[in-house]
Amino acid sequence: MFDRRFVTYFDWGLLGLTFLIGLIGLVTLYSAVTSATPTPQKTLYFKQMIWYCAGMTGMVLSFLVNYKSLYRWAPAIYVVCILLLIYVLMMGKYGGGARRWIVLGPISIQPSELVKIAVIISLARYYSKFSDTRGFTLRGLFTPLILTAIPFILIVKQPDLGTAMVVVLIAGFMTVFVKIERRSLLCIVSACTITGPLVWFLLKGYQKKRILTFINPDRDPLGAGYHIIQSKIAIGSGMIFGKGYLKGTQNALSFLPEQHTDFIFSVLAEEWGFVGSVVMLFLFLMLIIWGLNIAYRCRDPFGTILAVGITAMMFCQIFINVGMAMGLMPIVGVTLPFISYGGSSIVSIMICVGLLMSISMRRFLFE
Repeated sequence: MFDRRFVTYFDWGLLGLTFLIGLIGLVTLYSAVTSATPTPQKTLYFKQMIWYCAGMTGMVLSFLVNYKSLYRWAPAIYVVCILLLIYVLMMGKYGGGARRWIVLGPISIQPSELVKIAVIISLARYYSKFSDTRGFTLRGLFTPLILTAIPFILIVKQPDLGTAMVVVLIAGFMTVFVKIERRSLLCIVSACTITGPLVWFLLKGYQKKRILTFINPDRDPLGAGYHIIQSKIAIGSGMIFGKGYLKGTQNALSFLPEQHTDFIFSVLAEEWGFVGSVVMLFLFLMLIIWGLNIAYRCRDPFGTILAVGITAMMFCQIFINVGMAMGLMPIVGVTLPFISYGGSSIVSIMICVGLLMSISMRRFLFE
């Protein structure tokens, strides 16, 4: 029987905030794909609208289903997503120097986006089941390490270093939230400090080049440093109030690469300036605070950790993408939630919003 309290406790604020950011995303994407010359790509905009419809369907299904059922289904969800990653490496679509997509007729799905959700659900299940007031020891962290390492290795193999890095950061935020025993934390920090520099020798040539370019973009201004330099020019040329909607010259003259995905924040900053950028970042800040507030109000450990993981995913992607555009982070190919073009990205982020709503609207069950 339908409980009317679900309507009373429905999170209209989160829904409104999501729609507002999504609307800004569609408006910005329209400028990014239609203003560029000599070949505007209007079809990308219409595809994005279709993906938004699919994402809203996923969001509705997510908040209608009790998030507690994910506790039981977490192992199955994780295994299916890992199998999808393996399938991508074997039979996935190859493009842009990477094999990241599964082609299903007219659409392409990027399983790595769904894997982020699977990792969050699996870690939330484990941490809520084995939580300890003293914190997790190294032995207790072995299972979360495996749950994170498997998708990380498979995603790096595609290669997709940006998404793999987001998976690790999500796991890190969730682990710190549930608390680590002090001695174990010191051991982890020491191990990372010692082995961190060795990672450099495991990176591929183009990955090393990106890091060196991040440190000094002018070392190769027409090659590896071109993206960062043009992005910073676009952001700086927007000044205080921007050049106006559809009037960004860096985008229109095709100086700005990947303007509809990795560097869409640069398009927004050029057209709306410092004021528009601050408004956008403020809305993202509101979204992060809203997610943390849902976690704080939830009285169910699984729901709390799940909300923290979802919020951490949003924060990491926002921080990395905006940092890339401003030259504060290496270019690793991470999309800006709700704004960048990408079907799998939109659907996965909308499902996460639906899960936050599910946690929020069922909080009365534990009060």
